[in-house]
Amino acid sequence: MSSSANAALLILRLALGATMLLHGIEKLTTTGIGGVQEMLGGLGIPLADVAGAALPFVEIVAGALLIVGLFTRVAAALLAVVSLGAMFTVHFTAGFFAQDGGYEFVLVLALVGIALVLTGGGRWAADALIRRPRSNRESHPESHSERRSAAQVA
Repeated sequence: MSSSANAALLILRLALGATMLLHGIEKLTTTGIGGVQEMLGGLGIPLADVAGAALPFVEIVAGALLIVGLFTRVAAALLAVVSLGAMFTVHFTAGFFAQDGGYEFVLVLALVGIALVLTGGGRWAADALIRRPRSNRESHPESHSERRSAAQVA
C-alpha cells in the first residue's frame, strides 16, 4: 500500500476515533450514564439501561483504539453500528442536514467506520505491528511489499 493510502487511513482513523472518543467523554461528563439511559429509553431502545451504560464506554474505548490503530476493524465496526443506530433512532426523521438535526453527520461517521472495516488501519497502525511475526520484524527490516517486489523481479 502506498504512503499516501496509509496517510489517508491514518487521517480517517484519527478523525473518527477522536470524534467518537470526545462524544463518549461528553456523554459521561455532561449527560451522565443516567441521562443516556433515560434518552435511550425515551427513544424506545430495547434494554436502554444496559445500552445507556455501555454506549459512552464503547465510544471512548473504540475511539481510543482507532486512534492508535489497534483492533481497527472491530473498533470501526462498533462505531459504525453506533452511528447507524443514532441515524435511524434519532436523526433520520429530521431529514438530511445536520443543522436541522438530520442524519448528515452520523451518516459520514458510519461510512468512515465501514471504510475502515473494509480496509483495516493501514501500515501506520498498531495492528500492522501485531500482524508481522516478531522474528520477521527483526531479521527483515524491509517491508513485505518490498520483499514481494524483489521476488517478482528475480
